[in-house]
Amino acid sequence: MDASLYRFLADLTVLIHLGFVTFVVAGGLLVLRWRRLAWVHVPCAVWGALSSLGGWICPLTPLENHWRRQAGLHGYEGGFVEHYLTPVLYPSELTRELEIGLGLVVIALNVVIYGWIWRRGRQRPLCSLSGR
Repeated sequence: MDASLYRFLADLTVLIHLGFVTFVVAGGLLVLRWRRLAWVHVPCAVWGALSSLGGWICPLTPLENHWRRQAGLHGYEGGFVEHYLTPVLYPSELTRELEIGLGLVVIALNVVIYGWIWRRGRQRPLCSLSGR
């Protein structure tokens, strides 16, 4: 295959990865509108929080690095957050404490959103839930 196709695949993987990270952090807001989306969002948020707390590398990172090497470019060490987000959000290197903090932010944000959704659902009278 042509190197430009591999570069495109690497860039596409970055966009998918960024979309996934955004969905993990803020997807609960979409659940406010589309409740059934929670079945997708909750597992994604759990994965995002656990991978951050556990210091795991997302499977998309090695895939992106593979495409970059196939394009004749260099891959990178570490994970997506360290490589792309940390330089933008934080001037220093990503520390383990910061990574844990990011995981806790994901958990806290989603607990607040889902708590609000749960509370709001419990306050509705039964007749309004049945559509009458």
